[in-house]
Amino acid sequence: MRLWHPAFPAPGQTPPRANPPSHGDTVLKYARIIGTGSALPEKVLTNADLEKIVDTSDEWIRTRTGITERHIAADGETTGDLAFLAAQRALEAAGVKASEIDLIVLGTTTPDIIFPSTACLVQHRLGANGCAAFDVNAACSGFVYALGVANAFMRSGQSKKALVIGAETLTRMVDWTERETCVLFGDGAGAVVLEASDEPGIFTTRMRADGGFKHLLFNPVGVSAGFTDEPNHGVRINMLGREVFKVAVKTLDSLVGETLEDAGMKEEEIDWLIPHQANLRIIEATAKRLNMSMDRVIVTVDKHANTSSGSVPLALDYAVRSGKVQRGQNLLLEAFGGGFTWASALLRY
Repeated sequence: MRLWHPAFPAPGQTPPRANPPSHGDTVLKYARIIGTGSALPEKVLTNADLEKIVDTSDEWIRTRTGITERHIAADGETTGDLAFLAAQRALEAAGVKASEIDLIVLGTTTPDIIFPSTACLVQHRLGANGCAAFDVNAACSGFVYALGVANAFMRSGQSKKALVIGAETLTRMVDWTERETCVLFGDGAGAVVLEASDEPGIFTTRMRADGGFKHLLFNPVGVSAGFTDEPNHGVRINMLGREVFKVAVKTLDSLVGETLEDAGMKEEEIDWLIPHQANLRIIEATAKRLNMSMDRVIVTVDKHANTSSGSVPLALDYAVRSGKVQRGQNLLLEAFGGGFTWASALLRY
């Protein structure tokens, strides 16, 4: 089984340097983040709460994952509800009206309904009707994938103001009797507003996938494959945690190097690492690869757990609103998820 596609550089190999995007003699504008927002369900489920419903302990969860609590969507509360709130807050922070948005890309693996897309549902609630709106499903890499797509639209001149969202209600597919997985996940959403700018912006994005690893992390049912007579129609997360951990650490290590090379930057030029919040040990391994101390890494996994597509924008919004991230600083965003998918974005905030 091969993780590295022959068209892509293997670990240790130098990828080709990306040329600055241009159209004729004109260098295209950057996509720049001008506002962030997030939303979390009110209900909080602590490790102590989980001890009452499954054979686990606070110590077992914390030492293996770094998680102490997670937010759980209420009955009737949807991915779209959380995405809408996060989008509203991002628009408010950016000082942008919904009617000014010309593109909405929403990363999620738990859409409200099969169709229309959750992006379309959120678009209508915001009052941004008429612009392009669609979902991206790349599991936990969904927001960074969505950011890469929106960046491409903006660099090509097809978008001037875009809304990028990552939102999940992943606990809807959690088997609360399976202690290996039920402790890991939570619900939430984050969003950013992008604006075309002559000032940096997003320097580079990278998106990769290898479906050969499907068996290590997947949900076995669906509209075409069919459902089962099991509880919740068989909708559940299947994961081989140790194997996922090994591939994630190896893949993210290579991804970090590729991203820096692509942007022509060095490790010491990164002010903050904002990683997917799945497991504290994976986050620490990525920071070590960058020779970064953990006080330069944004960590929210302890309070949010793994919110899949929601985790990176949730962490970004926390970093901005807490005052940690300042304008002019360089941020490295990265994520790894089922597929497998993996993605990164290197940008100046």
